[in-house]
Amino acid sequence: MDNLAGISAFVSAAEALSFVEAGRLHGVSASAVGKTIARLEARLGVRLFHRNTRSMKLTAEGALFLQRCHRILGELDAAEQELSDIRAAPKGKLRVSLPAIGTMLLPVLSEFIQRYPEVELDIDFSDRKVDLIDEGFDAAVRIGETDDTRLLSRQLGVFHRHLVASPDYLEKVGRPESATELPRHPCLLYRFPTTGKIEPWPVPGWESILSSRELSTVSCNSIETLTYLALEGRGVACLPDFEVKSALADNKLERLLVTEVSTPRAMTILWPTSKQLAPKLRAFIDLLTSRLSLNP
Repeated sequence: MDNLAGISAFVSAAEALSFVEAGRLHGVSASAVGKTIARLEARLGVRLFHRNTRSMKLTAEGALFLQRCHRILGELDAAEQELSDIRAAPKGKLRVSLPAIGTMLLPVLSEFIQRYPEVELDIDFSDRKVDLIDEGFDAAVRIGETDDTRLLSRQLGVFHRHLVASPDYLEKVGRPESATELPRHPCLLYRFPTTGKIEPWPVPGWESILSSRELSTVSCNSIETLTYLALEGRGVACLPDFEVKSALADNKLERLLVTEVSTPRAMTILWPTSKQLAPKLRAFIDLLTSRLSLNP
């Protein structure tokens, strides 16, 4: 605590260039400030001020130390604010970007709205990688990793995509035994709404399979639609496990090419490093983390 008191007194004296003013701010005498600074200088082994009877100014070492002290006191203020925020009720506008991944997030959003009625939730469902800072988002949920050093992150889980088809379809058309047989089957493809590109399937030789003239496809930008068409026996789809978990358990869909399908994917929530975890954002992150179950 003596170290913190010395740092605080030093910062006040350095900013005011006056022991008298620093003493007034801390409710002590100028002499007490001077003694505190002297003890600090003795401990550091350097002079922090050039002083005479008419003026005082920082030494080069004092100027460098002041920069570091500002950071230390700033971190302390942030820590106090964070603890204060934890006790406060979540409220205010919360703007989040979420991927268009079907209905998985809807129960979590509904629970959040019920639990935190004072939060105004502004949701943007999109596959576009928004710029959180430039576009004013508080957080974003993304598929895959990020290397943006401006963002903090927490992984929500890992999921897999499965090639699936209905038992009726497989009985009528037959089961593909390898990825090379996929061109004989109608493929239900996901198309990114922002780019119009087809999401690749995690099977070997996908590019050549996609370009095959034999390939009969349906493409759309809705996972729910692809799931419905697969359940109706309209072809083979590649869908995330959280979307087809119930259908697989009820034997309404079957997995295909299990040994050939690869590449697990991470789901992560990100937020700007410059933002403290306000109660509304902390509550949103914690609820997502506790409620999402991405294991197959």
